[in-house]
Amino acid sequence: MQKIFLLGSTGSIGENVLNIVRQHKDKFEFVGLTANHRWENLVSQALEFRPKVVLIGNPDFEDNVKSALEGTGIKVYSQEENLAKLVADTDFDLLFNSLVGCVGVLPTVESLKKSKDVALANKETLVVAGEYVMNLAKEKNAHVRPVDSEHSAIWQCLLGEAEKDIDKLIITASGGPFRTLPREKMHLVTVKEALNHPNWVMGNKITIDSATLMNKGFEVIEAFHFFGNVKVEVVVHPQSIIHSMVEFCDGSVKSQMGVPDMKIPIQFALSYPNRWQSDFERMDFRKITELTFEQPDFEKFRCLQLALDCMETGGTSTSVLNAANEIAVESFLKEQIKFTQIPELIEKSINEHEFSAHPNVEEVLEADSWTRNFVKKEISKIC
Repeated sequence: MQKIFLLGSTGSIGENVLNIVRQHKDKFEFVGLTANHRWENLVSQALEFRPKVVLIGNPDFEDNVKSALEGTGIKVYSQEENLAKLVADTDFDLLFNSLVGCVGVLPTVESLKKSKDVALANKETLVVAGEYVMNLAKEKNAHVRPVDSEHSAIWQCLLGEAEKDIDKLIITASGGPFRTLPREKMHLVTVKEALNHPNWVMGNKITIDSATLMNKGFEVIEAFHFFGNVKVEVVVHPQSIIHSMVEFCDGSVKSQMGVPDMKIPIQFALSYPNRWQSDFERMDFRKITELTFEQPDFEKFRCLQLALDCMETGGTSTSVLNAANEIAVESFLKEQIKFTQIPELIEKSINEHEFSAHPNVEEVLEADSWTRNFVKKEISKIC
């Protein structure tokens, strides 16, 4: 039985993890579950899977969770800042990190310090602290398993291949809901329109990131750290059938294909190095009439270009990129700023921050904190 500590158990990724484990109860047990504010869902999960510990991020719900789990022997903690310590103090074999936001960085670090593998669905860990995290994983002989469909695709394509034979990685993007919208109309985009993704069902924040293509920029930065200093390109593939590709030195290209279903990469992250039988939806090639590819419009999707620039610059620039984006997206969802003001705020933050080339975790978090305060002040001027 493999012991799993699942961070973000009530989100879409976390719930898929639980569903997969339900099909493989002989292989896994949960020792920890965490949620931010969906305390009733967390309680229901805890009663079913009986972990040793649970954490509810919002302290307002701590008493509710404690009361509901009284007499079960499950220890209840609260507040997100306690996540890292809880990870450090709990015995497990695999940390499955499906948190959203920079809060996911420190738990990942604590797991790696213990030489425990991490299945990583938290983009921010590698976006803001990729160099530090991957060096730590190597030092501690721990592995970081990709969960996002694009990185899982590259991972699967690289199995059995030599790093020296890789020419480039090709990450596919659906193009989001505004792929064909004229550039001059982007400032009119509404929150409702931005949340209407053509292929994937996701949380609000990541759906907006997909609409701006910032999500794809983050994935390029992640791929750079996951797979080494390799050239990474983005190609728009509206059908979302090919999840990513690898081009090799002899000109051959490997791709990983499948229906757009996150259960597939999640299960592979859990089953690696094996593959398990599943009842997931299969591709029917008889119904696929076309696979098309386009060059991204970097002027229309300014967030993607900013992410690529920050990847080249490295250091704290990616921390600033992520933090500024989080605050800007949050403000857009509240209808405080326009869709096109998201990249404007991010770019201003990047230009204004005090750059550090090889930051440690503390410097990364300092840059994150500075950026959040800076962007909030800029938004207050707009509002």
